[in-house]
Amino acid sequence: MSGTSEFDGLEVGYNVPALPGMAEADIQTPCLVLDLDALERNIKKMGDYAREHGMRHRVHGKMHKSVDVAKLQERLGGAVGVCCQKVSEAEVFARGGIKDILVSNQVRDPLKIDRLARLPNWGARTIVCVDDVANVADLSAAAVKHGNQIECLVEIDCGAGRCGVTTTPEVIEIARAIEAAEGLKFTGIQAYQGAMQHIDAYEDRKAKLDIAIAMVKDAVDGLKAEGIECELVSGGGTGSYYFESESGVYNELQCGSYAFMDADYGRILDKDGKRIDQGEWENSFFLLTSVMSHAKPHLAVVDAGLKAQSVDSGLPVVYGRDDIKYIKCSDEHGVIEDPNGVLKINEKIKLVPGHCDPTANVHDWYVGVRNGKVEVLWPVSARGNAY
Repeated sequence: MSGTSEFDGLEVGYNVPALPGMAEADIQTPCLVLDLDALERNIKKMGDYAREHGMRHRVHGKMHKSVDVAKLQERLGGAVGVCCQKVSEAEVFARGGIKDILVSNQVRDPLKIDRLARLPNWGARTIVCVDDVANVADLSAAAVKHGNQIECLVEIDCGAGRCGVTTTPEVIEIARAIEAAEGLKFTGIQAYQGAMQHIDAYEDRKAKLDIAIAMVKDAVDGLKAEGIECELVSGGGTGSYYFESESGVYNELQCGSYAFMDADYGRILDKDGKRIDQGEWENSFFLLTSVMSHAKPHLAVVDAGLKAQSVDSGLPVVYGRDDIKYIKCSDEHGVIEDPNGVLKINEKIKLVPGHCDPTANVHDWYVGVRNGKVEVLWPVSARGNAY
C-alpha cells in the first residue's frame, strides 16, 4: 500500500495498529511487525539460491496469506508464483494479480471445484493436486463448463502420511486419466515432505528426504517409460530445500517460512550444527506486545495472549534478550518471567512466535518498519480464507 487515499477511514487503535509515517514506538499492540530490511534480505537470498541452482521457486502463500508479500517475493526474489492450500485462498491471490497458482492440496467439493475452474478468468495459471483417479472427471467437467484449463500434479505421499499415493503404478494411472480428460493437463508431481521439515538434525532430515527422492525418481522414470513427461516436480521447504535442489529430479521449490522465520523453525540445525535463525535466515516477523501490569515484582504481564498467536509449536521467544522469558499465556494475557524487575509499564517487546503461519492468520495487518518508522501497512489478504 502507498499514498493516503488507501488509508481513508482507518483509525489507529480502532481498526489498524499503525499508519505509514508513524514512529515505531507509537505502534498499537499486540500486532504483527515486519522488519523490512531483514525480510528483503531473506527474500533476495532465497531468490539467488534458486537461480544459482536452476530451480523455480513457488513461494508458499499459506504462510503469510498476503498478496503484498507475495508480490515482494516475485519482485525481489524472482518467485514464479504461489502455492496455497485452499481454493478461497487461491482466489485471493488470483484476484490480487498473482499469475501462477498451485493449490497444493486436493479439491473434492463440487462448489470448490467450480470456483477452482474459474481461477483462470483472473489471468492465473491454475494447478491443483490429485491423489484419486475419481477426482479427474469432476475437475474435467468444471474446466469444460468454464472453457478453461486446469493443470494437475499427481501427489505422492513421500513421508508426511497425509494426502498422496504411495506407488508408481498409482501415479501412472492418475496421470493417464488426466491426460485423457478434456480441459485438464498433466503437469507433473507434487512431492512435499512436510513431516521432516522441523526435525532438528540435518542428517536426520537428509535421511527422510533420501527416501522421498527415491520415490519421486521412481515415479518420474515410470512415467517416462510410458511416454509421459513431467514438466514440474514440485516440493521442498525451508528445512529441506537444499536436498531437493541437489536431487537431480525436483525443479521447483515451495519454501515459505524462510521469509519470516519462527521459533520452531529457528531451532533446526544446518549442516554445520548451527541454528538456521543464526546465519542462514533472519527473524523478520514479530508479534509486538506491551507490558500492561507488573504488580508482581518477578512477573510482567503483556497484552499478547492466545488470541494474538498460535502456540501449537510452543510459546513465543523474546527476541534479542535473555534476561526475560515468556512463560505462559491465557486468552488476552502473556506472562513474562522478569526476575530482576527490569521491565517497565508500556515497554514494548518483540516476540518471535512459535509458528508463523497460524499466527499470521489471526491478524488483519502487517506493520512494515524500517529505521524506526512505519513504512507500509499491508493487509493479511487471505486471512480466514480456509474454505
